[in-house]
Amino acid sequence: MKKIVAVTACPTGIAHTYMAAELLELTAKKMNVLIKVETQGAIGIENALTDNDIDFADIVLLACDIQIDEKRFIDKKIFRTTTTEVIAHPKVVIANVLQKI
Repeated sequence: MKKIVAVTACPTGIAHTYMAAELLELTAKKMNVLIKVETQGAIGIENALTDNDIDFADIVLLACDIQIDEKRFIDKKIFRTTTTEVIAHPKVVIANVLQKI
C-alpha cells in the first residue's frame, strides 16, 4: 500500500487548511492509500509529521498556499498543489500524486 504524508496550509489558516486536510484523508481512504496530513493553521501545527512518518512515506504532498519550511523533506519526492485544487478535485490530486511515485 502506498503511503503519502501531506501538509496543508492557507494564508488565513482557517477554512481551506482544514477542508483540504479532511478531503485528503477521506479520499485517500476510499482509494486504499495511507495518508497522514499535518495542518499548519491559525492555531499552529496540528497532527505534526514525525521523522518516522516522513522516512517511510513514498511521497510528500504539499497543498500549501503559503511558504512553509520544507527542510525536513529534503531527499523526498514532493508533489506541490494548492488547497483550492485539493478541495475542488481531491481524487484527481491523489491520483496525480500516485503517478509521481
